[in-house]
Amino acid sequence: MLAELEALTAQLPEEDGRLMETRRHHCQMDLLIHALHHAWRDRQDFWVGGNQFVYYSEEQAQAVIREVKAERGEAPPPPEGFRAYRGPDFFVVRGVDGSYSRQKWVVWQEGGRYPDLIIELLSPSTRSKDLGEKKRLYEQVFRTLEYFVWDPFDPGQFQGWRLRNSRYEPIEPDERGWRWSAVLEMWLGPWEGVYDRERAVWLRFYDAEGNLVLTGEEAAERRAEAAEAELARLRARLAELERA
Repeated sequence: MLAELEALTAQLPEEDGRLMETRRHHCQMDLLIHALHHAWRDRQDFWVGGNQFVYYSEEQAQAVIREVKAERGEAPPPPEGFRAYRGPDFFVVRGVDGSYSRQKWVVWQEGGRYPDLIIELLSPSTRSKDLGEKKRLYEQVFRTLEYFVWDPFDPGQFQGWRLRNSRYEPIEPDERGWRWSAVLEMWLGPWEGVYDRERAVWLRFYDAEGNLVLTGEEAAERRAEAAEAELARLRARLAELERA
């Protein structure tokens, strides 16, 4: 059995060449990943994945292998309308060794660990599955502690659930429209601004005090702006002294 599982694991695809629905979907995923990596830059006890394959059972893994082979023209196509689960748009696993890179998340290679938090980015083609089939999977099979959904083109669709007594219960927003994540010990909420040259309402992390969680690039930009402002202040002060 162990040899069969190892043989199966060796065949698991790491990517399928499929792009996310839109550029904004991709930017939103990147924004979440970069912000959390920067916030937890001194930690090595977590894994963050984005649009990454997650394998959780032999049956699901075999289905993905068949589908990817079919897409490459190496096998017959699967039944019409069927598509095996491949992974979430964004997920976090706590309490694991984050010191090395993973091209895919394989539950049986990770001590049976499933994602602790998942975020799906809604689109017209995925909304019903994200709110139905995937939500049930995360609740009943993954037992994922927190599940959030966000539509990059319709922020009003933001929702969240927390697992309690084996069932998902809604995470109610506060007056700002933010929802608290006990997994991350951060708020999730909308932020209007420019990211990667695109102005939109983005889903962002905020710390417990309500401060925006910056990406590494944003933090560097703020430091540079502060240094320029301090230099301008010193130059102005020097000019005053010279005139005195």
